[in-house]
Amino acid sequence: MIKMIVVSFLLLSSLLNANNVLQEAIDHAKAGSRLELPAGVYRGNIVINKPLIIDGKDQKAIIEGDGKGTVITITASGVTIENLTIRHSGEEHERVDAGVALKKVEQCTVKNCKIVDCLFGIDMAQVNRSEIIGNYIESKPFDLGLRGDGVRLWYSNDNHLSDNHLYKSRDFVVWYSHGNLIEKNMGEYGRYSLHFMYTGKNIVKDNVYKHNSVGIFFMYSQDTVATGNLIENSLGTTGLGIGMKDASNFVLKNNTIIYCARGLFIDRSPYEPDTVNVIENNKIIYNSEGIHFHSLSLHNRFVNNIFKGNIETVINDSYNTKVTENEFDGNYWDDYEGFDKNNDGIGDGAYNYYSYADKVWLYNPNIKFFYGSPVISILNFLAKLAPFSEPVLLLSDKHPKMYEGEV
Repeated sequence: MIKMIVVSFLLLSSLLNANNVLQEAIDHAKAGSRLELPAGVYRGNIVINKPLIIDGKDQKAIIEGDGKGTVITITASGVTIENLTIRHSGEEHERVDAGVALKKVEQCTVKNCKIVDCLFGIDMAQVNRSEIIGNYIESKPFDLGLRGDGVRLWYSNDNHLSDNHLYKSRDFVVWYSHGNLIEKNMGEYGRYSLHFMYTGKNIVKDNVYKHNSVGIFFMYSQDTVATGNLIENSLGTTGLGIGMKDASNFVLKNNTIIYCARGLFIDRSPYEPDTVNVIENNKIIYNSEGIHFHSLSLHNRFVNNIFKGNIETVINDSYNTKVTENEFDGNYWDDYEGFDKNNDGIGDGAYNYYSYADKVWLYNPNIKFFYGSPVISILNFLAKLAPFSEPVLLLSDKHPKMYEGEV
């Protein structure tokens, strides 16, 4: 049976002159106790080294750091902190000053906490089978590159991260971590909404990422599923919706990528021999570029996707790479000009997409600024009507859909 300790107003008022009321309560509590904190401000930089539940009741209990180091450090398994406001960490990246740091623990929970004015939000190092749920995380008001990561996983496996809202943090990073479920989170005005490095068998679903530099980027990773995510307004020179670099055996399904500089960015993926990445049932719409192939990227399978409203449907910036070895089948292309004589919803002829060497504005951002102007529109028309050089086939879809919906 869990023992409960309620830190009362009388106890707090009698200990106002103590160095750290909350740390003393933690130190004196028995393992498995529950500390319910009344509204008020408590001194931070606390360490929880035994299984405890600390409940702040509607985030009115504020744990405030001294501007140096980490506000709450958890070094024991079986710890739950919930309903707290956590603020004012240190500012040193080298020490990873954070709102909450979990170190070499299992089965911990950080739930419904408001973490603000903290360089890093939640730092997880060698944390397994834990839950990070329903937290609001905002970094310090620094320039984007100088903020800390909202959530960081390092060698942390089989965790559940859900319904968190990252606002003006830097990145949500997952390094050397496997088997994590990352769902229903929101990320706004950051750098990498979600960034994977050397990971495997993670599930990324139903997240919403808006106004970040990059939506989701998978690097040196494999065996992961990303489904039902919305990535919107990833703009700027580095802007992209979903990127894959050296990524193998991936499934990207039912995602929506809209208003991004580049919708899909594919770099040497799949990387492992005899593997295929499946890109299926996604909406890639109203982006500057629908798909951007970089370096050798073969054996991706694009099925039943919608490509609509993109300025350029496909870009390949690496010459002499046979992007036609990627498979395209049953996709909707808004610029398809074929017919459907038997009314089966499938175009009678293949959809072929060519690259024209005279489209200089594709690779010159100064010229690309004028893409929508009448002059560039005329040049675009002339390139198709009478190209100055033989066009290069980038893709061929033998069964293009005539309509956006299912056939």
